[in-house]
Amino acid sequence: MQFFQRFRFLRNFYLATSIGLLVWLTFFELNSIPDQIGNWLELKELESQKEYYEEQIELLKKEQATTLGTDKLMEKYAREKYFMKKESEDVFVLVDKNGEPFEK
Repeated sequence: MQFFQRFRFLRNFYLATSIGLLVWLTFFELNSIPDQIGNWLELKELESQKEYYEEQIELLKKEQATTLGTDKLMEKYAREKYFMKKESEDVFVLVDKNGEPFEK
């Protein structure tokens, strides 16, 4: 009978230790479960931002390839996009109803 009482004590000891460890890991540990969930959600958000910026980089690369081809195209781009002009002139950009310039 004394053997079973000791075994019962050990079972309760391991159960209490396991619960204590679980509580410690859940709330008090530096990398607790709520922190891990927050980090995972932030990672998903950053991955979606990464996709957006990669698309923007591709668009800029295409625009750069068409713009920097010749000096004439580069001058046209600077005038239309950044409204650069010589001191003695005015620049007018004609656009259609969609806001796109007529010349491309």
